[in-house]
Amino acid sequence: MGDTGGYAVSAEFYDLLQAETDRRLAERRFAPAATRARHAVLDVGAGTGIVTEVLLRASSVPVHAVEPAPAMRAALLSRLAHLGADQRARVTVHPEPLAAAGLTAVADLAVASNVIACLDPPTRRATWRAISAALLPGGLLLFDPPPADLTGGCETMGRLGPVRVGPDLYSADVTRRPDRGILRVVFTYRVQRGQELLREAREAFDMWPTPPERLTEELEAAGLHVVQAPGSGLVAARRPAF
Repeated sequence: MGDTGGYAVSAEFYDLLQAETDRRLAERRFAPAATRARHAVLDVGAGTGIVTEVLLRASSVPVHAVEPAPAMRAALLSRLAHLGADQRARVTVHPEPLAAAGLTAVADLAVASNVIACLDPPTRRATWRAISAALLPGGLLLFDPPPADLTGGCETMGRLGPVRVGPDLYSADVTRRPDRGILRVVFTYRVQRGQELLREAREAFDMWPTPPERLTEELEAAGLHVVQAPGSGLVAARRPAF
């Protein structure tokens, strides 16, 4: 059993257990805005590239995919390798955090899927500033917000899978619990063959609960004004046009 960070464990299982759900969610949340992009789209925390692919298919503009985790970036590049050459030609992969990527006034849409909750407050604020810098005047940011507060205790968030690969079943149990002011989310992955447990691995991630009013304050401080979101479960903010 392993217990590490940086997606070293989760990268193996992520697409198998989560890709289809994530793709459907991205198509609903982000594809309509991507179709209206006229300059470029920024994908903050691209992960294995599920959202990146949705953005590419929905738009005809360049896509900047920011993914600093090597394990997830390997999966991202594998996904890009299976796309057509015309789509690959529109992607720039940035292997550093957005704040270090130096993107200035390049995109009219930025999306951050399943990432903001995992940023500690200083990194989150730096990310808002970097997104604001990367957006053109009038540019739009869409993201799913972190939890507003701590849960009362250990909470079972659900089970992923099982998904069959040959004779084996892959699954994951997901729990979260408060831990010194943050939420610790634990993924426990299992591979079973019949009644035999072949492998079990675990990876934990920290999430920083943030009240909506604090998010609004941080966004405003970075020059991004909260606007009406296009769907439930999202927060939208726009860089002023002037």
